[in-house]
Amino acid sequence: MSLLVVGSVAFDEVETPFGKRERMLGGSASHFSISASYFTDVRIVGVVGGDFGREEEAVFERHNVDTTDLERIPDGKTFFWRGRYDFDLNTAHTLDTQLNVFADFKPKLSEESKRSRLVFLGNIQPELQREVRQQVKSAELVALDTMNLWINIARDALLEAVKEVDVVIINDAEARQLADEPNLIKAARKILSWGPRALIVKRGEYGAALFTGQTYFAIPAYPLESVFDPTGAGDTFAGGFMGYMASQEKLDEAAMRRAMIFGSVMASFNVEEFGTERVQRLTHDEINERFRAFKQMTHFEEIPFERAVKATR
Repeated sequence: MSLLVVGSVAFDEVETPFGKRERMLGGSASHFSISASYFTDVRIVGVVGGDFGREEEAVFERHNVDTTDLERIPDGKTFFWRGRYDFDLNTAHTLDTQLNVFADFKPKLSEESKRSRLVFLGNIQPELQREVRQQVKSAELVALDTMNLWINIARDALLEAVKEVDVVIINDAEARQLADEPNLIKAARKILSWGPRALIVKRGEYGAALFTGQTYFAIPAYPLESVFDPTGAGDTFAGGFMGYMASQEKLDEAAMRRAMIFGSVMASFNVEEFGTERVQRLTHDEINERFRAFKQMTHFEEIPFERAVKATR
């Protein structure tokens, strides 16, 4: 059941039309690991500075996230990001980025981490993603995330990383940019031709789509009346997806489809409050209830074509 995540652990300062938080736990690995912890055991690989205190450590402890491989640099500062969202919550405006100790991050994996069954390579330099991938040769399923920055400045290295993983999880704009193809369907086919078993395209408030070699599966986003902060929603989705997959014996497409729903469930909770606040205090009953709501929301009765035609006359 073990699941390994390699990525950033950070402090975020976020302002939206609905409020502001000046210092909260953030980073791809943080959002991912807390989300995934509801489904499986998680180990986290990252780096923090001396300002990463007991309060932040306690969040991981409460969710049984193994921080053995979380490197601590006492005289350094933790990665910091400050951003603002206007009423279009799909667009983040970056106001300040301080890489700090993350600038020199070199993932260090313990022997136990190297034996992880599933691995998620968070949004870090493609060269580092490849280095980690080569250390977890026995992993049954490896997924990768990236961003437009790496597509722009490290495209060749990123393509090599994509070839070595099973699942790519990116948003629709990144998929088009990576494939250099404006049509999303064609972009997906091109990315899959490089080697991954599956491509998951996150579409924010419009849901998510799963592409495999022969099939296509799409789900809507969960309808919410209150959205406070979308920061980390994509990583929370990935955590739900990979966490559920880690809990399954058979890692086939049927499991991926169910995992897509759980990923969307976790992301829907994430945006209801700031940072990881809402996801931190979830219960399994809440998760299952929203999963059932998703199932009901997307269910329809199949009837023969002839009956359908008669019903419309």
